[in-house]
Amino acid sequence: MPVLFGVVFIDLIGFGIVIPILPFLSPQLGADKLDVAYIIVVYAVGAGLCAPFWGRLSDRIGRKPVIMMCLGGAAVSYAMLGFASSLWMVYVARAFAGLMAGNLGVASAMMADVTKPESRARGMGLIGAAFGLGLVIGPMLGGLLSGEQPGFTLPCAVAGLMSVLAMVAAAVFLKESLPVEKRAASRLQQGGVRTSSYSLLRASGNRLLVLQFCLHSLCASSITYLFPLWAGDTLDWGPRQVGIVFGIQGAIMAVVQGGLMGPLVRLLGELQLLRLAVTALVVGLVMGVFADSMALMVASIFVAMTGATMCMPLLNTLVSHRVPVAIRGRMLGVSGASGSWGRVVGPLLAGGNLALFGYHGAWFGTLVVSLFYMAWVYREYALSRRGRAQAVER
Repeated sequence: MPVLFGVVFIDLIGFGIVIPILPFLSPQLGADKLDVAYIIVVYAVGAGLCAPFWGRLSDRIGRKPVIMMCLGGAAVSYAMLGFASSLWMVYVARAFAGLMAGNLGVASAMMADVTKPESRARGMGLIGAAFGLGLVIGPMLGGLLSGEQPGFTLPCAVAGLMSVLAMVAAAVFLKESLPVEKRAASRLQQGGVRTSSYSLLRASGNRLLVLQFCLHSLCASSITYLFPLWAGDTLDWGPRQVGIVFGIQGAIMAVVQGGLMGPLVRLLGELQLLRLAVTALVVGLVMGVFADSMALMVASIFVAMTGATMCMPLLNTLVSHRVPVAIRGRMLGVSGASGSWGRVVGPLLAGGNLALFGYHGAWFGTLVVSLFYMAWVYREYALSRRGRAQAVER
């Protein structure tokens, strides 16, 4: 687990480096606010198309080689972005990055392979903590490297170097978690490559669960799209200030997922903790709708994203519990794809609402979506309690 944590951490530093610079640099190449949303979207489209493929491939050939392939692809995408001299090149670079973005789903499958069911939420939390720590250092580093006049070259060179280092670390230190015999079982259970991921998902009975990944990512991506634009327009902030806010939020993510997730799951249970987390997300969005000052807006970001931070490892844990080992990687890939499609819709929805109704309207639109997400979580919790009560009566 420590090696997997380190690989994900180093990879996410590179990912985080480009977060604070895209909203500010893209306009220098002729992009407007809607283009910024589209640039976020093309990455998510690529990830949505390919995440099930990477998950299925990891079930068939093992987790380690897929992680290394994705890290190599990420390094190439950062090189493409670093040399971008026109807007279409930015689009191509981010689309390719999305196509190669299979790491988190495969890393989650690897973590599920090596953890027992009772400790799996903690393991998923460690993946989330690596994500959070990467987003502490990455955005701060990206803001510092961009300088007063944001540019792609130096931040992207460092991001690419991070991916190469992670690939080397994976090659040398990471141990394969999926034995050969389980890969053979996966080939039999998946019914060959012609069996669609949707057919397997329908047979598993987890369609509504996987849908929540979409709603979750829609909300989270809307927040990360809206906040830099709001901060730039309202506070005259640049990538450094936005990077610091995202970095602090990443530190909170790391503490919550790395240190608190395991004890909280043992104390409350997975669904009860998920219920509290999604409630925090909704409360943060309500604060964002009514925010009229820097303090209230920043507080709303921290509350909403802390709730969202806790949700993701819990959703991954639920998927890993509810599907057979032989198709675990593929189903976590499908879940990741669902999240990617949420990141397609989120910025587009937020951008459209922003153009029509301003910032308050954009936050409100995201809040409405989060209420559907919360309704499903509360329903699952109620069904779980009812099932336990019936079991006790028997």
